[in-house]
Amino acid sequence: MKRIGLVGARGHTGAELVQLIEAHPQLELAFAGSRAWAGKRLDEVMEGTTSDVVFEAIASEDVARRAADTGADAVVLALPNGYAAPYAAALPSATVVVDLSADHRFDEGWTYGLVERNRSALKGATRIANPGCYATGAQLAIAPLVDELAAPPRIFGVSGFSGAGTKPSPKNDPERLRDNLIPYAPVGHTHEREISRHLCPVHFMPHVAPHFRGISLTIDLSCTGDVAELERRYRAHYDGEPLVVVHTEAPEVRDVQNRHGVHIGGFGTAGSRAVVVATIDNLLKGAATQAVQNLNLGLGLPDPWQGIPVDLA
Repeated sequence: MKRIGLVGARGHTGAELVQLIEAHPQLELAFAGSRAWAGKRLDEVMEGTTSDVVFEAIASEDVARRAADTGADAVVLALPNGYAAPYAAALPSATVVVDLSADHRFDEGWTYGLVERNRSALKGATRIANPGCYATGAQLAIAPLVDELAAPPRIFGVSGFSGAGTKPSPKNDPERLRDNLIPYAPVGHTHEREISRHLCPVHFMPHVAPHFRGISLTIDLSCTGDVAELERRYRAHYDGEPLVVVHTEAPEVRDVQNRHGVHIGGFGTAGSRAVVVATIDNLLKGAATQAVQNLNLGLGLPDPWQGIPVDLA
């Protein structure tokens, strides 16, 4: 068994990670960090878990000692942007660290954890930057055509409000969102920069909607020549990738909620123009599921899907 420390366990993604680690045949939770719930057992406050691990308030200067005391082989940092870096810096280089924030996605010293595009580099990596949720869905939807692009893809994205985290804001206020759609960060969004760095330049326009979880991305691609047989090409490109599901029709958010894969379909073409739709559960493949894939590879487990129910892709 490999032992996993989790800092930021209280959040939406942390709760998903606890359940995935608990169900994994070769992982077990070593410790769980949360200042707000310090002293409480996970199974007392988290629905869906039977773990009796007690939440702790773990400061960055204490995380290395805690990892050593509990025999943690890896530490997952499920913290907001801007908070993960001091924890990562405090941990020994031999400890596998998976950072779910954006703090290290632009750092050359870290391995970018989009498994379907970077699998070989992730094997045995000890510093892994988990990709963002929008960025995961968009990159996997664009990748089969990336070498044929004539211009930056235009991405219209809509996320459920869990993507805004637990700190109250207009973007996760159910009353503000009721019968509503809120655009935000129309240029320069972190995920726009992330996709542009790791795949190709893009124009990204994110929105938040009243549903809790799940993302829909409609992507308009201009290519250098006529585009044909897109569905066949996408199926061939992702053959053998159980967490990328290709459909004929456009996938819908409700069909990907609580599922572990990225769904791609709704292919439309007109000469050199292609439109592709992708959906992803932002808390699973957009965060927790992807973190488990990266733990599997970083810790040398048999495959990136170990412990992930691929029948729920």
